[in-house]
Amino acid sequence: MSDDPLFQPLTLGRLALPNRIVMPPMTRSRAAQPGDVPTALMAEYYAQRASAGLIVSEGTWISPLGKGYAWTPGIHTPAQIAGWRQVTDAVHAAGGRIFAQLWHVGRLSHSSLLDGQSPVSSSAIQAAGVNVFIAEADGQPAFVQASQPRALSVAEIQEIVGQFRQAARQALEAGFDGVELHAANGYLVNQFIDSNANARTDEYGGSLENRLRFLGEVAGALVEGTGDKSRVGIRLAPLTTLNGCVDADPESTYLAAARLLGEIGVAYIHIAEADWDDAPHMPVEFKRQLRAAFPGTLIYAGKYTAERARAALSEGWADLIAFGRPFVANPDLTERLRHGAPLAAPDRATLFGGGAHGLTDYPTLAAA
Repeated sequence: MSDDPLFQPLTLGRLALPNRIVMPPMTRSRAAQPGDVPTALMAEYYAQRASAGLIVSEGTWISPLGKGYAWTPGIHTPAQIAGWRQVTDAVHAAGGRIFAQLWHVGRLSHSSLLDGQSPVSSSAIQAAGVNVFIAEADGQPAFVQASQPRALSVAEIQEIVGQFRQAARQALEAGFDGVELHAANGYLVNQFIDSNANARTDEYGGSLENRLRFLGEVAGALVEGTGDKSRVGIRLAPLTTLNGCVDADPESTYLAAARLLGEIGVAYIHIAEADWDDAPHMPVEFKRQLRAAFPGTLIYAGKYTAERARAALSEGWADLIAFGRPFVANPDLTERLRHGAPLAAPDRATLFGGGAHGLTDYPTLAAA
């Protein structure tokens, strides 16, 4: 057995992961139209990367009001479920394991994507200065200011909790090994958690306990929908301040969230660290506190190099490391990391939308 920390096996619930390398969710905007249906091209893309210990799919919206960007896939129609089934079959045939990331964008949407309806959120607070992309008549993306949202009623909140429960069932029907809740990066669950995005005065706003209520209810619904705590993960982003979501005391808030998720018993928390050039630093001491607060598996993502990843695993505050952009251009990333081989750089022009170019045509090291 290798003594490389990146290539130690790990048991995640019923899954035996052969390494500690995760392919995290990355929106690629190539779902078939009409209907936002996953395609055979997407199946090829994910299967090419099946040597990862775990793949988490791109964000997959759970209901029509949960959609926030053009050409992103859903998981609530029979056609979408069937489309995802060809993806999961391809990944499993290649020896991989894959979770579905379940997504409701909340206020980070535009009325043109929602049949003229307003986006919904914890509160009627617009994500000022935040753009989302829509499809122009000529098929090109256009970036537009996210629309003014309306606040959800308590009854509507419960309806969305039910939609997450149903989406978890549909993910298993589509062949996924589990589900990950997108509770990060300024999307709907994050809009309840972070203090500056939540102006509610009812049981879903105000106190920290109230702001975490929706997170807890959705996590519980995913456990119910899958029937297995080990099939559920949660993505959080304590310090990213993305898309207009900022919390007044993020360390206290997210340590409380970690304790809550530990009590519910989910399999893992997937921490998205801020990864832009002048991003806030996430102190190692905070990571150690998260380790003490949460008894399950911890995944970290955010510009990790092989060297940083090995150090994180060796120091014990991380169990798995996710490599985002490197997986775009390196379908054989695991082998490149194993042998210290150079990494190809992704073509930014082909990240969102288009066809096979920039998705499935990156060569392996052997082919190159």
